[in-house]
Amino acid sequence: MPKTVIIIGAGPAGLTAAYELVTKTDIQPIILEKSTDMGGISKTVVYKGNRMDIGGHRFFSKSDVVMQWWQHILPIQGAATKDEMQQDIYYQRKKTTVTLASNGPDPEQTDRVMLIRKRISRIFYLRKFFDYPISLNTKTLANLGIVRIVKIGYSYLKIRLFPLKEVNTLEEFFISRFGTELYQTFFKDYTEKVWGVPCNAIAADWGAQRIKELSVSKAIIHAIKSIVHKPSSIEQKDVSTSLIEQFMYPKLGPGQMWETVAAIVQEKGGIIIKNANVTSIQTENSYVQSVTYTDALSGTTKTVHGDYFFSTMPVKELIAGFGNVVPADVKAVSDGLQYRDFITVGLLLNKLKIKNQTNIPTLNNLVPDNWIYIQERDVKIGRLQIFNNWSPYMVADNTKVWMGLEYFCNEGDALWQMPDADFIQFAIEELHKIEIIDRNDVIDSTIIRMPKTYPAYFGTYHQFNTIRQFTDTFSNLFLIGRNGMHKYNNQDHSMLTAITAVENIKNGITAKENIWAINTEEDYHETNDK
Repeated sequence: MPKTVIIIGAGPAGLTAAYELVTKTDIQPIILEKSTDMGGISKTVVYKGNRMDIGGHRFFSKSDVVMQWWQHILPIQGAATKDEMQQDIYYQRKKTTVTLASNGPDPEQTDRVMLIRKRISRIFYLRKFFDYPISLNTKTLANLGIVRIVKIGYSYLKIRLFPLKEVNTLEEFFISRFGTELYQTFFKDYTEKVWGVPCNAIAADWGAQRIKELSVSKAIIHAIKSIVHKPSSIEQKDVSTSLIEQFMYPKLGPGQMWETVAAIVQEKGGIIIKNANVTSIQTENSYVQSVTYTDALSGTTKTVHGDYFFSTMPVKELIAGFGNVVPADVKAVSDGLQYRDFITVGLLLNKLKIKNQTNIPTLNNLVPDNWIYIQERDVKIGRLQIFNNWSPYMVADNTKVWMGLEYFCNEGDALWQMPDADFIQFAIEELHKIEIIDRNDVIDSTIIRMPKTYPAYFGTYHQFNTIRQFTDTFSNLFLIGRNGMHKYNNQDHSMLTAITAVENIKNGITAKENIWAINTEEDYHETNDK
């Protein structure tokens, strides 16, 4: 009898594991997916022909394995897209020339193609735009004013001369890296919008996880180097991930990648069961025997047996599924794990009120940003996506503007419980208030709620090793992916955990250290991206 792997969840980690199994082994994967979507938070939501990327997913990695993996599924474009005014990419007033793939597909002729896109993100603060990452140019000086600039410079020099003796909280991490004034100006409010708790209540691990490479000195060195040399390769090996200037992106959004992978998995004999809500895990000694799931449509319960089990479901739910075999201390830590939830409002508009005042040419002269970080303290919106700039094929009518307004909340709080129509109007009024749009230009709207989007680095997170020690005792159980490992990682890191887990099975390795080390010891961390 052929061996089977039961995979809980059809996000990037789960689907990568399934693909690796069907292409490199004779083990059959069976995926149990709670929803009907492929890709988890990397899915693409379609609303009246307009496509939404939940959280924004730049396809970029310092891992050659992941970069080649993506390009094998969706080859890089060989001709220009409809919105490419030129092949030169500008970022922070510097130019990069993009080399299109020889004999690559034409995005105007086929959908199965990976685009090369400009990486533009800016901060909206004091009703003005600031470069992201912050650069001390004349525009920044004018926007901030000399008093703030002097305070920023003084506090940065002070922390360099008198570094903190201990760095335990995220606030201490930011201050040790940027100085108090820069932290309070550009990091504190936005980060607390994301997490809903003070930065001094969040473990410093989050900083190490998400912005390991970003620093004032590296940004300055990068700017100086850019004057002399610009990387034309998409790999950008010598560029800090926080400073990348181009990235790959599926023509029809991130979900296209995972829908394509899912189709390949099924073509090669893998099984994907949708609407399957895993409720319990059955074990014997140090071995997982089976899992039981409820069919969301029929309400019936079914049990599936396997030789190996990969879990990408939230750790809190996984531990609950073990039932009485869970020790009291493990259960206590699991019960204390926290998450941050996410709401995106999609708005279709005739035009924006903000104008393109950059030197970057765009279709209809739209502002060029993929993301705009909303640093304003008088609104709750955290980020703003402009889907037109991720891919022109994300919007049904290129004369319109298609945006995603991103809010961070807790399931059950006032924002989460607000009725859809009220929330949409609330979001419209916030953007109108800070003069990004005119409410009268809104044509249509929709709303998407995503629970457990971000595993939190507070609550009982600092005791997570107690859970890891328990789950690692099951030799045929592998925790992979963001929620599976309670790590705020990116999809490339999630994929690498899956690839490593499959390699372990192939090589008879039962230890899990190499899986847990991913995105802890590697050097390709991203900042604030999904």
